[in-house]
Amino acid sequence: MNRPASLSFSNLISLSLCPSTVQSQNLIADNVSVVEGDTATISCRVKNNDDSVIQLLNPNRQTIYFRDVRPLKDARFQLVNFSDNELRVSLSNVSLSDEGRYVCQLYTDPPQEAYADITVLIPPGNPIIESREDIVREGNETEITCTSMGSKPAATIRWMKGDKELQGKSKVEATYDRMFTVTSLLRFTVTREDDGVPVVCIVDHPAVKDFQAQKYLEVQYKPEVTIKVEFPQGLIREGENLELTCQAKGKPQPHQVNWVRVDDEVPSHAVITGSDLFIENLNKSYNGTYRCVASNSVGETYADYILYVRDSQAGPEAQRLDHAVIGGVVAVVVFAMLCLLIVLGRYFARHKGTYFTHEAKGADDAADADTAIINAEGGHNNSDEKKEYYI
Repeated sequence: MNRPASLSFSNLISLSLCPSTVQSQNLIADNVSVVEGDTATISCRVKNNDDSVIQLLNPNRQTIYFRDVRPLKDARFQLVNFSDNELRVSLSNVSLSDEGRYVCQLYTDPPQEAYADITVLIPPGNPIIESREDIVREGNETEITCTSMGSKPAATIRWMKGDKELQGKSKVEATYDRMFTVTSLLRFTVTREDDGVPVVCIVDHPAVKDFQAQKYLEVQYKPEVTIKVEFPQGLIREGENLELTCQAKGKPQPHQVNWVRVDDEVPSHAVITGSDLFIENLNKSYNGTYRCVASNSVGETYADYILYVRDSQAGPEAQRLDHAVIGGVVAVVVFAMLCLLIVLGRYFARHKGTYFTHEAKGADDAADADTAIINAEGGHNNSDEKKEYYI
């Protein structure tokens, strides 16, 4: 609907103080988030304008722009664009007091309104990271806090230890000036692998990126002890020399390294120089467990080396001789078994032949059957024993 020609500018201003609350889809405005001190842009757009008047009101419903005229005496508001379809205004050097709902108003019948909420973001100050103690012993629990102050909205805090994310416990406090302070508490048990690892407090906020603070862990731990054989290499034999080196690493560095022999005394002619143990002209009486003990202010640790001295002649030549003897014995045993198998085979083969007896001897030479029976019986009765012959 066209504006009546008799409608004055002052009448329009008074109309703007009591507009209808109807929001039309024909009038569009967008919400704006802006960091404190930056510039916000408010755009009132009309889809299909019929020459109706567009104006912009502040949260107190004071007219900022009426068409392309700025009644409000605030030079921070500047006209960016004015046309039949858009009224675009910029607000520079935004402060927290500028936050609120701005009204785009279109003078139709009835008047139409759209709203643009300006949210002012206030970035937090530099995060402050603190720990309960500067030096932690391995196996103990440490406590670290990170504080993000004076932000709007409230920030969120994340924790990283090296490349692993940890979960802290956060507390949010609102201040009198509509801003927030966030404190996050992190607790965890440290290990020696944590020594020198950074613990990072990361602050997430829409007004800032990559906002963080970090603290490097200092962990004390007992020594790690290993024993290195300098010589000889391989099997140890009588008459050879032995040198062992005790390697100990800890934090703080071990202040004392000792060599002892478990359940016995160290040989009297053994030489101990710092972390080295040297024994010459070994014999079997030196067999046993030799222990290197290292200690620092955190605790004590040890490592063992078992010495086993072999006969001096138990060298490669003796081993080859032993192998030859064993091989000969095995060959003799195999040969004897083969001979035994051959003898047994021949024996069983001979006992599987056909055999004849002499029980009916004389019957073959009889003239008739009766004589044969008499001869056979006589032969049986006159014989002392039955004899068998194997062929």
